[in-house]
Amino acid sequence: MSREPRARRQPYSVDVVALTPRDNELAVLLERRGDGAGRDKSVRWVIPWTVSKSGEGLTELSQRALRNSTGAATTWTTQVGAFSDGPHPGGSELSILYVALVPMGQATVSSENFEWFRLSDLPALTERQSQMLQVSVAAVRDRLDLYPVAFKLLPATFTLSELQHIYELLLGRRLHKASFRRALAAAALVEPTDEWRSEGRGRPAQLYSLGTRKRRRGKRGVRFDLLG
Repeated sequence: MSREPRARRQPYSVDVVALTPRDNELAVLLERRGDGAGRDKSVRWVIPWTVSKSGEGLTELSQRALRNSTGAATTWTTQVGAFSDGPHPGGSELSILYVALVPMGQATVSSENFEWFRLSDLPALTERQSQMLQVSVAAVRDRLDLYPVAFKLLPATFTLSELQHIYELLLGRRLHKASFRRALAAAALVEPTDEWRSEGRGRPAQLYSLGTRKRRRGKRGVRFDLLG
């Protein structure tokens, strides 16, 4: 009596942890799998992932995963690592992880199967994907004083208060206002524009933009380990 051949496990998947500011906290985009019908009535939430179907490269796969989930593929992304411990929702043996940053106010979804969750209010994830989410947040924080990551979450022009708020979200702690602004100046990270924006009852706040690479050349970046 012949047996049905086992379905081949996917050799690898590309999983994308997309992060955005929301409600004074970081939020991650998750996908709903399952419809609550049939024998398996459960609904699972997973980090969006995809597998290669036509020989795409890893970066192309990460962009496809973003298009499928957010409807756009213009977000900043970087590869973080590879994971194999624990089961994967798609059965892949290896997960290639990318982290993506979606600018403030641009966090859209492509369908009702996707939803943004604050990091403090997450549904249950598989062991592997939970680990990938933790590593993604840590990877962004590790890059903060070496690369202008925070600016990827802001529009082209912003106030210094908005910039500090983003840094505080990414670091998970408050920063001293005067120390933060001195550190920005020392790192030549921002430059003023001729634009101003009214914020509440106070006087208008000047808008800034990310300093040019030439201006930032030779600067280490903001030393957040030295800021209170």
